[in-house]
Amino acid sequence: MALTKNERRLRIKNRIRKVVSGTEARPRMSVFRSNKEIYAQIVDDVTGKTISAASTRDKDISSASGNKTEKAALVGKAVAEKAMKAGIETISFDRGGYLYHGRVKSLAEGAREAGLKF
Repeated sequence: MALTKNERRLRIKNRIRKVVSGTEARPRMSVFRSNKEIYAQIVDDVTGKTISAASTRDKDISSASGNKTEKAALVGKAVAEKAMKAGIETISFDRGGYLYHGRVKSLAEGAREAGLKF
């Protein structure tokens, strides 16, 4: 039986989540990519709380010019800046079953440029 693209991604996501989890000292950066938008949030899995979040739907990012990959880098920078204000410097990156390529890679590199370590 052939899996759909989404079923395959969810299998990969579950495999990643067995290993990657966020603590208070090193929270997890979770990425969700839709066809139009990209979302990132930094989560402490122990308490189940979102520390910071950003997406291409935020006013300052949605009004910026550029393609989806360039906007993903802006999302990475925005979420990293919010995390730095909250006192977080190191995270574990959860690509959510997506390939580390294109928009996901751009988001990660944007977060690294803003000072996050992972």
